[in-house]
Amino acid sequence: MGSLNYFSFRNTSRMGESMAQRGILLVNLGSPDSPSVPDVRRYLREFLMDERVIDVNPWLRRLIVECTILPFRPKQSAHAYSKIWTDEGSPLIVTSRQVQKLLQEKLPYPVALGMRYGNPSIKAAIQALLAKGVDRIFLIPLYPHYAMSSVETVVVEVHRVLRELNAAALLEIQPPFYNEPSYINALIESAKPYLEAGYDHLLFSYHGLPERHLKLADRTKSHCMTEHCCTTPSPAHVTCYRHQVYETTRLFVEGAKIPKEKYSVAFQSRLGRDPWIQPYTDHEIPKLADRGVKNLLVMCPAFVSDCLETLEEIGMRAREQFLSAGGKNLTLIPCLNTHPRWVGALYQWIMT
Repeated sequence: MGSLNYFSFRNTSRMGESMAQRGILLVNLGSPDSPSVPDVRRYLREFLMDERVIDVNPWLRRLIVECTILPFRPKQSAHAYSKIWTDEGSPLIVTSRQVQKLLQEKLPYPVALGMRYGNPSIKAAIQALLAKGVDRIFLIPLYPHYAMSSVETVVVEVHRVLRELNAAALLEIQPPFYNEPSYINALIESAKPYLEAGYDHLLFSYHGLPERHLKLADRTKSHCMTEHCCTTPSPAHVTCYRHQVYETTRLFVEGAKIPKEKYSVAFQSRLGRDPWIQPYTDHEIPKLADRGVKNLLVMCPAFVSDCLETLEEIGMRAREQFLSAGGKNLTLIPCLNTHPRWVGALYQWIMT
């Protein structure tokens, strides 16, 4: 299976637009219904059986998931989820619903929220929009950077659900917004209080990807993973996750005036034994402490809402790792969450 061209999904038809009832569909990754082992197992099974997450043939994927991951991982993940769970539920779901509510208060269109895995489902969200007479859907995958396991799988699933429901709604899609000025400005504004408080080093920790996913997404089939591929202009960059995260970093540090020697980039959350994008966050954390960094800031721009990967993996485990290696303070800069600049950026994309 090769990566699909993102823009092949974009419906740019304006036919009948003036007569259409518009609806907004926000989609994020998802979360288990609870931090119980059965709910986590159910969630992980849905997530990991996605062919765009574990991109091997279906029989091998089922063997990997059912025999090597699900017998052990749900208990570990359930314990991690229990550390961040709130009285209202999963932080990712709670924050996403708050953003949905804030946008709904500003917009003349109905706003629905779906998760690629778990609840609320994409199908339920689309059905809610259709029930309100919507026949033009503006989809916003809540991922700044393109990856087959994030933006692409959301777009594919939305198309599948529309076919299943026999819905004739026009579909518009917000492209990855990794370099959108309003997104970059929101990041800078949200991080400003932490930067102004003083720090020794700022680490950008992005979600990792298997290296093979970069090659699959390379529309040229010859650019990715070559020398200076991320900085040499290429059509491959339209769907290149690594190029896009480095571009986000470049724009942020230019806008926030971060000296070159005071920041670095790493990649977290890898799964399995295949090579993933390097350097790895959990390898870089102790190295920074060894270099004498005492006050470390970490931000995770690939996530727009705080979740397990930010709150537990970075805010708890990485902090403990940094302190054990001799660091003094590791401060996690919160994700955009409900920051007014972020809600404003979403509103701007919807209204233009």
